[in-house]
Amino acid sequence: MLPVTSSDRHHTVKSGAARNHSGTFRAGVVAALASASVALTSMPALAWGKKEQGFVAGVATAIIVDQLIQNGQHRRDHQPRRYVEQPRYVEQPRYYEPEPVYREPRRSTKSYSSVYSTPAGQAFNTYSPGERKAIQRQLRRAGYYNGGIDGVFGTGTYNAVSAWARDAGASGNLRTTGGAFAVYDGLLF
Repeated sequence: MLPVTSSDRHHTVKSGAARNHSGTFRAGVVAALASASVALTSMPALAWGKKEQGFVAGVATAIIVDQLIQNGQHRRDHQPRRYVEQPRYVEQPRYYEPEPVYREPRRSTKSYSSVYSTPAGQAFNTYSPGERKAIQRQLRRAGYYNGGIDGVFGTGTYNAVSAWARDAGASGNLRTTGGAFAVYDGLLF
């Protein structure tokens, strides 16, 4: 009986009956060769030399290994296929640095109705009474303040602080409260 084949997408596949028949035939050939190699290697040493015995053992080994490989492929072909879901990759977030925007500094056009509402006056009044007196003492030592050391911010203290900042090159600092703190800290420390 000839093996029945059918072609499907360029592959030749044998039918089940032909596969079983060829598998039985191969198993018989392997068994015969294995028994022959065992029987032949046990014959007297005069009939077979070491080279002949090695050749027969090599042929038997090759046939056995071939059968093991084919059986492994047969089992793998008939195993149910398991599909492993591939990991999905998420696009990494893109970070960007915004371009710096230059803005012209605002010039204060604000006019103050009194020296108490100026940034210098507001900053002065946040200090403790002892620190305010120390600022006035420093201004007196430098020759800018002639009033009483009372810790009160008035026109005399304002004029003295303005003159000291102008001579120190920091008159622009008195336009903001933070700058006024810098001027006062320069007098204290």
